[in-house]
Amino acid sequence: MNAIEQMQQELQILEEHSNLRSLPALTHEGRYVEAHGRRMLNLSSNDYLGLAADRQLREEFLQGLTADSFLPTSSSSRLLTGNFSIYDELEQTLAGLFGTEAALVFNSGYHANTGILPAVSDAHTLILADKLVHASLIDGIRLSAARCIRYRHNDLKQLERLLTENHSAYRQVIIVTESLFSMDGDAADLKELVRLKQAYDNVLLYVDEAHAFGVRGERGLGYAEECGCIGEIDFLVGTFGKAAASAGAYIVCRRAIREYLVNRMRTFIFTTALPPVNIAWTLFIVRKLTGFQARRMHLERISSMLRNALTEKGYACPSTSHIVPMIAGASADAILKAEALQRHGFYALPVRPPTVPEGTSRIRFSLTADITEEEVEELIKHIG
Repeated sequence: MNAIEQMQQELQILEEHSNLRSLPALTHEGRYVEAHGRRMLNLSSNDYLGLAADRQLREEFLQGLTADSFLPTSSSSRLLTGNFSIYDELEQTLAGLFGTEAALVFNSGYHANTGILPAVSDAHTLILADKLVHASLIDGIRLSAARCIRYRHNDLKQLERLLTENHSAYRQVIIVTESLFSMDGDAADLKELVRLKQAYDNVLLYVDEAHAFGVRGERGLGYAEECGCIGEIDFLVGTFGKAAASAGAYIVCRRAIREYLVNRMRTFIFTTALPPVNIAWTLFIVRKLTGFQARRMHLERISSMLRNALTEKGYACPSTSHIVPMIAGASADAILKAEALQRHGFYALPVRPPTVPEGTSRIRFSLTADITEEEVEELIKHIG
């Protein structure tokens, strides 16, 4: 069997297990998508604050653009000729908002997570990672020279035992977690993680705020802001591609960490920087984050409505956020439930292995602030 035949066989197996993926043909109309001839409310977007669909925001931003400031490419790595002043302006703004010494912007959350960990770890490093961290963090760990142990999801007793048993054998230990988890929608106990970190001189804490930045905290800075522990997290990472309706990612950190990453992080050094116009849009949104508190409060209200309804209907619902899973079990069941909701005008998608463990396929409701309470009530009626 040659390589192409092997690929075809593997694709056939995926299809037989209802796990074959394909790119959807979609037309976007603000809060709605059109697919398969149906116009449906989008319940699968990461546009958590509804900003990507806000035409008024785009119009306001465009009014400040000129032919000179509309720069659609950086044409270079930032270490060569791609370091436009708008990057420095965004990083200084982020550091000021978070109250940290420094910030650094990356091309994506994937670039951040696959680049930071290999840069700051070596063979004398132990990484202790939550079992449910995102694939980008797993890939970053694999690319590093560190030893890794995955602790059971949010099992801080096991984590504490692992720290006690292993911390003295390594130059440094890095605890890696998300703040809000992307598939279950539940939260890490950041205060307890900080306490565990502070018990040892050689332990650092890495927190991915991809699904919390913009959404949580009084100023929208994330779950670490809500927990009051921004300053105790060594690597506080987030993305602009979700609630901030843009592209790219950031770390807020100590100045020494920033400079070390500039010199050692391969996914930062060896890539063309994001277009300056993208950075300008991100800065435009970041400066408005504090003013979106009403959107954050509305998002929490409708999320609570859906979480409570799923629990009442007998579904196990681990979520404490706007990411609300309806766990169906088998992949085929998740597909059938998604198709039924789509027939009723809700664009909800199945999430299947390997994204989630076998037997936990689900509909992942990804709520946004421009969904109304009435629409959530209508959705609940059609959940079987």
